[in-house]
Amino acid sequence: MYTLQQANNYIEENRTSVIADYRNDYHVMAPIGWINDPNGFIYYKGEYHLFYQYYPYKAVWGPMHWGHAKSKDLVTWETVPVALAPDQPYDKDGCFSGTAIEKDGKLYLMYTGHIEGESEEDLRQVQCIAVSSDGIHFEKVKQNPVITEADLPENAKPQDFRDPKVVKKGDFYYSLIASKQEEGGGQILLYKSKDLLDWEFVSVMLKGDKEEGPMWECPDLFELDGKDVLLFSVEGLPKKENNFLNTHSVLAMIGEMDWQKGIFHKETVEELDYGLDFYAPQTIEDDKNRRIMISWMQMWGRNIPTDTEQHGWAGSMTLPRELFIKNNHVYQRPVAEIKKYYTNKQSYKTIKVSDETKALEGLSAEVSAIEVVVDVTAGKRIDLEVRSNQVEKTLVSYDCETGLLELNRINSGIELVGNEEEHVYKRSVYCEPENHKIELEIFLDRSSIEVFANQGKYTLTSTIYPTKKADQILISAEGDIEIDRLDKWDIEV
Repeated sequence: MYTLQQANNYIEENRTSVIADYRNDYHVMAPIGWINDPNGFIYYKGEYHLFYQYYPYKAVWGPMHWGHAKSKDLVTWETVPVALAPDQPYDKDGCFSGTAIEKDGKLYLMYTGHIEGESEEDLRQVQCIAVSSDGIHFEKVKQNPVITEADLPENAKPQDFRDPKVVKKGDFYYSLIASKQEEGGGQILLYKSKDLLDWEFVSVMLKGDKEEGPMWECPDLFELDGKDVLLFSVEGLPKKENNFLNTHSVLAMIGEMDWQKGIFHKETVEELDYGLDFYAPQTIEDDKNRRIMISWMQMWGRNIPTDTEQHGWAGSMTLPRELFIKNNHVYQRPVAEIKKYYTNKQSYKTIKVSDETKALEGLSAEVSAIEVVVDVTAGKRIDLEVRSNQVEKTLVSYDCETGLLELNRINSGIELVGNEEEHVYKRSVYCEPENHKIELEIFLDRSSIEVFANQGKYTLTSTIYPTKKADQILISAEGDIEIDRLDKWDIEV
């Protein structure tokens, strides 16, 4: 068994041993060890709290704890003590993903207890509750586990039953829980409770077929701009043109939730991010009535250089993003608070590039934000080369003839190879110009790039690991490209 004291002591004694070369400046990371899914994201008593799947002892996945960070502005984060450790018989092999909700001034965490057996058949996943009055120190309730295999409907495997998302509706708390059907395929089960302790099964809220992936994970449901939005993460979706090239994908469904019947009626479904490292997002509504999302900025099944190079840590979160619905499509915008940390602005107006490569004198970007507006009327293609040096570069490209926006990291630095059938080193999305223009916002950190296109209509998120100083920006064009403006800031936190 692991304990909280053991975890917190280990972190305190070893956190200075990590190698910081690729540690991001303005993205959530753990002080040491491995992180994956964001958990329990909540605005509580004037601060944002973010928990995460955490194994402090190595930079690889292990028996899951809940790490914990908090922030007043979503940009600068303070690491606080580990919130949960796998220290009970019902969660002895991991405190898996879940969510947080406030009730009577207290903070409740609902999470999945993971119990390994002698065989795969013996494995069980159950739902558990922990509670805190200060938002830092948690007690697991004596009623745990509060939902077990005895509460499963027919056709639901007790071995794959995880990631509860709790929402309040009227007098009831509802929990959406990801489940695997007996014959394969994902589904989301709905439970309800008046007190977060005594739960009853309501319905199979949404059921997938086998072509929609063998298992769904990390469901999230919320109302936004008059619509209901369901997010969930999927392993092994079949490739479809530019979609689902990673081993795991995130889907956004817009539709309508019938709370009376406990059924979600979908209208549209699409991939949520078109980069190489984005999984298991979670959202909150904050005190400003914004819907804020944060995601794990990593992908299963690929090498992670900070592990293989023995830096002692692995994993980071995305920049938090505000969500909107426009034309039945989910838009993502970087949270406004990041702009408070912009400094050293450099601005360029009307840059003409014609069948050439151009470097803008004195322009460099490493931990930076770049805004660029490109008129694509007369051109064929533009390549924006960022985090570049003589041998390495990350490419953001736009093909004016096909409308394809692409992020390519094949020459970004340390090679990142996964267990996909073919090496995936670039992703793309069709992005129509608006008034003949493409607008890009690019956020760079020590080991990441996040691209927001046309006011966040599409995003492309990836990790990158340059091996040498890489801060140049180059612009290449085929045909006549005109850049209306290019603004760049350093981000200092």
